[in-house]
Order: sequence, then structure tokens, then C-alpha cells
Amino acid sequence: MSVLRQSLFAICVVALSFIQPAQAVTPDEILNDPVLEERARDISSGLRCLVCQNQSIDDSDAELAKDLRVLVRQRLVAGDSDSQVVGYIVSRYGEFVLLKPRLSMQTVLLWSMPALFLIIGLTYLLLGARRRRFANTTALLSEREQADLEKVLSSRDDNS
Repeated sequence: MSVLRQSLFAICVVALSFIQPAQAVTPDEILNDPVLEERARDISSGLRCLVCQNQSIDDSDAELAKDLRVLVRQRLVAGDSDSQVVGYIVSRYGEFVLLKPRLSMQTVLLWSMPALFLIIGLTYLLLGARRRRFANTTALLSEREQADLEKVLSSRDDNS
């Protein structure tokens, strides 16, 4: 029985080793020049499918993703550099199309907002607790004690 399990496990491991990630690129999109095709794959793996939003355009079957893959290849064939192709796509579709957004003031602001809100919230809670503690200490005094306290404080002000 144990030999059977080991054999079955070995077969599964070998079968799983041949599985490749699904590529939605169709044969009619592939460029004849392998260098350009490799560049196109590198670029399109960093671009987000605007329909799926959690996949690159290389992995998506959506029509818009196919259009973007074709557009990337057309720009490469026209002689654009990788950064020019990405810049062209970003200029048409915005920064959201990038799977890894560029570091800019907007992204720094976006990523720092949770920490800023946490600091503001903690400050508000601490100041509120401090006010409540002070309000509670004065509320604990009787009217006579409050009058005595005011008398001591006023005599102290007169001496200064």
C-alpha cells in the first residue's frame, strides 16, 4: 500500500511540474522576432487588465487585454523603447494600468493616509481621555471643597 501511495505521489509531482501558468496570448498576436516578443511579454506582464483588474494583460482573456497586447506589439514594431510603450499606455489609460505603480507624490500620499488617520485618531482619543480625567477630578470635589480650592488659587494669584 505504501509503495502505491509513493508511486501515485511521484506521478502527481511529475504531472504538476509540467503545468505552466496560463497565457492568454494567442498565436496570431506573437511577433516573428523573438527579441521583440520577449520585450512585449515583459511589458505586458507589468500592465493590468482593466476588465479583470487582478491579472496582467498577458494572463487575461478579455477583449480589452487583447487590444492592449496588440497595441504593445504595434508600438514595439514601430520602434518605441520599453519605457515609451509603457508611457504611451499610461497616458491613454492612467496610472491604474500599471500592476506596480510608480513612486510619486500621489502614491506616497495614498499609502501614508492610513498611518496619518491612525495618528489623528490616537491623538483625539488621548486628548479626550485627558479631558475626561480632568473633568472627573473637578467633579469629585464637593461645593465646599471647590470653594476652598478657588480661594487657595486666588490667594496664590494675589501673592504673585
